[in-house]
Order: sequence, then structure tokens, then C-alpha cells
Amino acid sequence: MNRDNLFVKIVLNAWELNIKRATSTFESFNDDDIYTEVSPGKNRVVYLLGHLIAVHDMMQPLLGMGPRLYSQLDDTFISNPDKKIKTLPPVTELRTYWTNLNDVLMNKFHNMPVEEWFQKHSSISEEDFAKEPHRNKLSVLITRINHLTYHLGQIALAKK
Repeated sequence: MNRDNLFVKIVLNAWELNIKRATSTFESFNDDDIYTEVSPGKNRVVYLLGHLIAVHDMMQPLLGMGPRLYSQLDDTFISNPDKKIKTLPPVTELRTYWTNLNDVLMNKFHNMPVEEWFQKHSSISEEDFAKEPHRNKLSVLITRINHLTYHLGQIALAKK
């Protein structure tokens, strides 16, 4: 296995492991407890679930993998802070979105040729990418893993 293949495999394994951890964490909250704040006055677990769905869904067009599935979540979970939007989607719907999106992404990630991971993503110009080739599709996935683990750390504060 060459280094590029190995590096992509390491990152995909890290993504899969952290998605499993997040799924297990979200499943550990019942439909009432998922409205718990991670600490007083801070985001609720349900908000972080919706936020992670929206952010992960944004990767599809960013990585050239097709259109988003759940762009309707942006106003609630990206453009506004928790509690500004009074009516959230039902928890059962968010849980379904989470599972479906992760299945779709994992399939697309594993079917992407290794060399494509090292190509530019859609938010960087050709000129900037020529100067900074490390700003590639794989780097996007690495930053999303870091983002996910950050929020998992927050959610751990809500567990009793």
C-alpha cells in the first residue's frame, strides 16, 4: 500500500470511528434528555445533533459528491444559535437524518478514488490551490473530524 492510500485509509478510519462514537452518544439520550443543555445556558444536545447533520451535509457539494440532502436545516442549526428558532424538527426525524447521511457519506467516501482526495475542494480557487495544495478534499474531512470531536466533548458534559 502506498503512502497516499495509507493516509486516506487512516483518515477514513478516524471518520468512521468518530461517527460511531457520536451515534452511540446520541443514542444514549432518550427523546426527552436530548434537550439537555451541555452546561447551563449553552447549546442543547439536540441542537448539536442538528448542527452536525447540517455541517456534514455541506461536505457533499464541497467535495464534489453531489447535492445536499438536508439544506432545510441550515436556518435552524447553522445561521442561528440554539434557542433562537423556537420549533425544531422532531428528534426522530433528526435521528433518521443522522443515520441516513452517515450511510450516504461513508459510501461516497469509500468509493472516492484515492487520488481525488488530494484534489482541490470547491471553495478554493485554482490559483490558491496551486500555492497551498494541502487545502484539499482530505483536509476538509480532517477538519470535520476535529469539529465532530469538539462537539462530542461538549456533549459529554451533558451526561449525568
